[in-house]
Amino acid sequence: MVKPLPRLRLQGFNNLTKALSFNIYDVCYAVSEEQRQRYIDYIDEEYNADRLTQILTDVAEIIGANILNVARQDYDPQGASVTILISEEPVIDKKAAGKELISDAVVAHLDKSHITVHTYPETHPHNGIATFRADIDVATCGVISPMKALNYLIESFESDIVVMDYRVRGFTRDVKGKKHYIDHRINSIQEFLSKPIKQRYEMMDVNIYQENLFHTKMHLKEFDLDTYLFEEKAKNLGFKDRQRIEMQLRREIEELYGARNLID
Repeated sequence: MVKPLPRLRLQGFNNLTKALSFNIYDVCYAVSEEQRQRYIDYIDEEYNADRLTQILTDVAEIIGANILNVARQDYDPQGASVTILISEEPVIDKKAAGKELISDAVVAHLDKSHITVHTYPETHPHNGIATFRADIDVATCGVISPMKALNYLIESFESDIVVMDYRVRGFTRDVKGKKHYIDHRINSIQEFLSKPIKQRYEMMDVNIYQENLFHTKMHLKEFDLDTYLFEEKAKNLGFKDRQRIEMQLRREIEELYGARNLID
């Protein structure tokens, strides 16, 4: 939960921009070329534009934002993107009868408040590794916070590795003219993670407090080969094949996590 600072009496609108950005990775091993293609097909179906739109719509509801516009696209041969423009308050056309909600007319004025997701499924051409990456951005203006949706987003994807950045940009001015560069207390993104997520993941922080920039990356603590095999079981593989595949998967995970110094 975001812990607010003592209530500020502001001169006008809260101009702070709170931006949560992260990459989510799912890593697996597909033995044959046909299995690797079926993995891509599975990801494209599981995380198509319709599913992503529903996830981001849920995010808007969780953080208390109002949806103004949705743009979505499935790509050929694979991948999808969704962008949702949001506002802190409902946007009303005061000139229209009944004061109707408007969207397109205010898109240009609200481009700092948005939620986006882009997906990137891919496979290694030779060694059987298949990786799905989702890039997610939740940027808000005013008092609404993207951190409220953090746990939901991690749970909505097959998240083996998560790399997150949270930054508060700009300033807001109080009635005395003083600038405030942040309006809530935070020491680490980890403070906003649920207990079950903390129990499942190994985490590391790199924070720059004077810049209101917070970075956390994490990967699953437990390594169960069966959970990384696509359409296959470890018991059906020979001992040397299991060793080789596990080494390849661990290397991929360590490289994506950023622990490159652990590998020759």
